[in-house]
Amino acid sequence: MNQAVSQLVPFVLIMALAYFLLLRPQNKKFKEHQAMLTTLKVGDKVVLVAGFRGRITKVGEQFFTVDIGQGAKIEVEVERNAIAAKAE
Repeated sequence: MNQAVSQLVPFVLIMALAYFLLLRPQNKKFKEHQAMLTTLKVGDKVVLVAGFRGRITKVGEQFFTVDIGQGAKIEVEVERNAIAAKAE
């Protein structure tokens, strides 16, 4: 019995370490990203996953319309998860 427990302890320690070093930070970052997406509104500057920067012109349930043109009005409709970050 004691030998079985001693063989199980390293496995439990590795799983705990993986949780605190890998899974927990990922979940925290995911929740922060979701919170950022819910606070976006028309006029906010954003950076898309593809690297484009633009300004939100329409907010929808599933999609945002983003103006990515500097001189000309070029609007693209992107999925909510295609927004990487809010630009300053």
